[in-house]
Amino acid sequence: MKRKPKVKSSKVLRQECLKAIQRLCRLAAADDDGNCECVSCGCVKHYSALQGGHFLAKGSSSYWALKIENVHPQCASCNMWGMRYGSAAQQYTLWMEDMYGRDFVDQMIATKSEPIKLYKADYEDMLAEFNEQIKYHENRLR
Repeated sequence: MKRKPKVKSSKVLRQECLKAIQRLCRLAAADDDGNCECVSCGCVKHYSALQGGHFLAKGSSSYWALKIENVHPQCASCNMWGMRYGSAAQQYTLWMEDMYGRDFVDQMIATKSEPIKLYKADYEDMLAEFNEQIKYHENRLR
């Protein structure tokens, strides 16, 4: 007897998209040796030793949660403690302004609480796109 494939809920798909975009941001930032730099403190580590840090928090309805411009490599100490208790958030802001410009960063901050309603098909499309880009970068690093 053949089993039906499990249907994933929007919540599960969103979590998979968050994992994928965090992996993608690290892979895309990696040099040919697989190393990339923490956007907050500047330490250089292999992409697998870094995390995908969100400039704007990835709240449940955040417009920017799944946008690649919002997610960049961060070391664990900057991403987990430095963003809340240290100077990592200020350093991340300066890095964002250098990377994208002050106007773009201001626009991100101004629109951060705009709710966005994504449906299951949206998450499936995003996940497919993220996975395609991940595969490209993994092949680039081999």
